[in-house]
Amino acid sequence: MIEVTGLSFTVGNTPILAPTTLTLPAGRITALIGPNGAGKSTLSRLIARIETPRPGAVRVNGRDVATTPGGQLAREMAFLGQHTGLASRLRVRELVAFGRWPHCHGRPGPADHAAIARALADFELEPLAHRFLDTLSGGQAQRAHLAMAAAQETPWLILDEPLNNLDLAHARGLMAHLARLRDAGGSVLIVLHDLNFAAAWADHVVAMKAGAVVAEGPPETVLTAPRLSALYDTEIAVASHAGRPLVLHHLP
Repeated sequence: MIEVTGLSFTVGNTPILAPTTLTLPAGRITALIGPNGAGKSTLSRLIARIETPRPGAVRVNGRDVATTPGGQLAREMAFLGQHTGLASRLRVRELVAFGRWPHCHGRPGPADHAAIARALADFELEPLAHRFLDTLSGGQAQRAHLAMAAAQETPWLILDEPLNNLDLAHARGLMAHLARLRDAGGSVLIVLHDLNFAAAWADHVVAMKAGAVVAEGPPETVLTAPRLSALYDTEIAVASHAGRPLVLHHLP
C-alpha cells in the first residue's frame, strides 16, 4: 500500500496541497479525480518523489520514499507524468528499453528483452518499434511512453493523465491493461479527467478539490450526483450501467 502522512506542498507562499493523510490500497486501481488545480498531479508527483514534500511523509510498500535509494525505489514504482521531455531522436524500442534500466543498468539480458517485447506487444507498438519518436502521432508517442513505464514492471504504476492523446480504442485498451496488472497482483494510481473511465475501471476513487481530499471510496459512493456537482461546481447527473455509475456530465 501507499501511506501518505501529513503531506503538503507550497509554491512560494501559495499552498498547492493542504496537509493530506491518505492510504491507497495495494492490488487495486485507484483513480484520482477533481477539477483543474485540485492538486492531483502534485500529489502523484510527491508520491513518486518527483517533487519533495514540505512537510510530510510517503511510504510505498513500507519503504520511506524520502530515504529509499533511487535505484531501489525505481523497482518499487514506475511514474509517467504529463510532460515527458525525452529526446525525439530515440526509436520507439530504445525508449521502451529505458524502462528496464533499474533492473539491468543498460546491459539487458533475456528477461529484459522479454519485458520490452511484452510492452511493445501490449501497446500495439511492434510495427512502430524502429520509428523515431518525432515521426509519431501524439497518440502513438503516448503509447510508447506508457509502454516504457509498463516495461519497468514494478509493484506500483503511477500515471498522470495517461489518456491524453489516446483514441477511444487505445484508451480502453490501456485501462484493460491496467486491470490485467491489478488482477496479477499489481497496484495502480491514475489521474483521470474522464469520470466514466474511473467509474468503469477503478476500484477506489479519491476526489480532490482546492488542494484537499474531499471524498474517497469505491466508485459507487464517490461518483454520485451530489458529490460530483459540488466537486466540479456544475450540475452533474449520474445514472447506472452494468452495476457501475454512468456520469452524464455532457448533458445541457
